[in-house]
Amino acid sequence: MTDLTDLSALDLSTKLAAREITAVDLMRATLDRIAIANPKVNAIVSLRDEAGLMAEAALADQTPRRGWLHGIPIAIKDLTDTKGLRTTYGSPLFADHVPDKDHLVAARLRAAGAIIIGKTNTPEFGLGSNTFNPVHGISRNAYSAGHTAGGSSGGASVALATRMLSVADGSDMMGSLRNHAAWGNVYGMRPSYGVVPSDPKGDVFLHPLSTSGPMARDPLDLAHLLETLSGPDLRQPGGQAFTAADVQAADMSGKKIGWLGDWGGAYPYEAGISTLCEEALSVFTEMGAQVEAVDAPHPAEEIWDSWITLRSWAVAAGLEPMYNDSLKRERLKDSAIWEIERGLGFSAMQVHRASVAASVWYARAAELFTQYDALVLPSAQVWPFVADIQWMQQVAGKDMDTYHRWMEVVIPVSLIGLPAVNLPCGFGAAGLPMGMQMFGARGADAALLSMAQSYHLATDWPSQRPAIL
Repeated sequence: MTDLTDLSALDLSTKLAAREITAVDLMRATLDRIAIANPKVNAIVSLRDEAGLMAEAALADQTPRRGWLHGIPIAIKDLTDTKGLRTTYGSPLFADHVPDKDHLVAARLRAAGAIIIGKTNTPEFGLGSNTFNPVHGISRNAYSAGHTAGGSSGGASVALATRMLSVADGSDMMGSLRNHAAWGNVYGMRPSYGVVPSDPKGDVFLHPLSTSGPMARDPLDLAHLLETLSGPDLRQPGGQAFTAADVQAADMSGKKIGWLGDWGGAYPYEAGISTLCEEALSVFTEMGAQVEAVDAPHPAEEIWDSWITLRSWAVAAGLEPMYNDSLKRERLKDSAIWEIERGLGFSAMQVHRASVAASVWYARAAELFTQYDALVLPSAQVWPFVADIQWMQQVAGKDMDTYHRWMEVVIPVSLIGLPAVNLPCGFGAAGLPMGMQMFGARGADAALLSMAQSYHLATDWPSQRPAIL
């Protein structure tokens, strides 16, 4: 008999609606699975007490369905405020912080009927693609507990891979819905900027680098969760409705996919990553698509220089109040201080020039998408590394000059707000997973998910190679 925790969220939703299973059944199976898996990987943190969760599940069975997630357990990324539930941002400064209001993402998940059971672990303030922090410790890879889960939504990817959750939210500034999904053998989607609005507090105009998005073990669950998270919020600009019904397996005949490789030598990869991605791309060829190599379309260094200016400026805007308090500053990690001090040092014209550089890359990318239905890069430049290493200081013999340069491959997408889906593409010689990011023009979210669904039907890596703890 299939364990309930092996099912997709859509399958669970259908069974709950038909009363083939109850929310109590599902909560019991979920908590049992967490008891087995979480001590080994530390993905779910601030887990609520069992009695309260079972009571909420029983109430869900007795009340009208609120949405497709009615009665389905979910844990929210620990950067996202949840009313009445500890939210630490991975920082000792917020170790006991209990918000009195839901972030918009959490509110929309509750409104769709989800039962919030706890939080998923994240790096401190989401900085760095390795999920560890001084509050909750290290989240470990679902396929090898000695290796990193990636980040910053690392806890979410591990919870999905180990079947503790069927769907999860995440957020992506610099690959945080992609690299850890690749290292967890699951799907993660960074939607077009503006599809999922942020929380309406502070500035809502100047910082378009980060967005929330869905994670799952199949693209149809991604689509339905994206529909739940998407849509306008009258208190802020942006927010576009997304319709999951628009996502169906695409006919790949005649589609053109561009393989960007190592971006003309700009992005070093550890051995085996390019080969694995190229093998995965052959799946599209077998379905009738044309896959061809694409030369570097824009200078990588110009993209990088724009990125690190705008990113540091955004991080400084958020964390400056803590930096200005000397006692709090002492408790910030080095990478946070580095970002803040860089961001505070920029002139208005330096920020403007970085934005102009991003605009030039956006225009060039738009030209490419008149020729290609999608472009592809690896989702990470390295395989999952030993978990107690904070970040990779060298990739394929090339020194990395910042704590995040080893993830440079994700920023062509992040800098200009393009939609991207991580596609699991198999395992390397050491038995660790990898993925590739397929991305498209702004607004091509449904088309990308439809192509991802075709790929999933042909491969289904999450089911073909599940994590066995």
